[in-house]
Amino acid sequence: MRLALLSDIHGNRVALDAVIADARAHGADTWWVLGDLVALGAEPVSTMETLTNLPEVAFVRGNTDRYVVTGARPFPHAADVERDPSLRPLFHAIESSFTWTRLHLEATGWIDHLASLPTAQRTTLTDGTRLLGMHASPSSDDGPGITPEIPEPELEQLLIDADADIVCGGHTHQPTDRQVGSVRAINLGSVSNPMTSDLRASYVLIDDDPQGHRVIHRRVAYDHDAVLAGLAASNHPEADYIASFQRGDQVRHPAVRSGAPTVAE
Repeated sequence: MRLALLSDIHGNRVALDAVIADARAHGADTWWVLGDLVALGAEPVSTMETLTNLPEVAFVRGNTDRYVVTGARPFPHAADVERDPSLRPLFHAIESSFTWTRLHLEATGWIDHLASLPTAQRTTLTDGTRLLGMHASPSSDDGPGITPEIPEPELEQLLIDADADIVCGGHTHQPTDRQVGSVRAINLGSVSNPMTSDLRASYVLIDDDPQGHRVIHRRVAYDHDAVLAGLAASNHPEADYIASFQRGDQVRHPAVRSGAPTVAE
């Protein structure tokens, strides 16, 4: 078995199609999709259609999936705006973005499917390795997640309830491969909305072999101009903000640094 793990697609069908093609070309036959599927992107419906048509696919809910389904929102909230009116534009931008996504999913019948997603996936590889797939941490789909820089004591505390040998997550958009105690902590990076200096999509393959497993980090180029064109045509209320990721305006971290993985090209 070769398991492909991906997360943080954020409604970017162009990037998703590129990752799926790469994973299939490298023998993926099973799929875990670890959250943040649709929100903050121009193609939530076709993204859901593509993901659910994958064979042997299992899902995890991300924080933005929860926001779309439940109406919960990240900071700032109404009370924060009352205390600081300068936050009002951000408050309205967040609300309009998640509302746009929900309306498109409601119109096409995808809300119930998104609402049904579990918070984790678990399996035991044939060599006995226990694998956990989550979004941010074993206890939450939001808040701190696995990154190259998080101090080892904090990472150990974050994963204290993992009950697994390998923990895979997304959320932070920062590819990571670290050992903390007996746990290998892996961040897949993100299919879309890059935050490191490498703007390619990132995901992970795991070879499940009786003689031993192997973790492979991959980066995949995709057509950023096509994503920008789709955003411009989408009437998404926050199209320019989403486009800023594709332009590289949201880069916050170098791609190559301690704690980041060696990438198979």
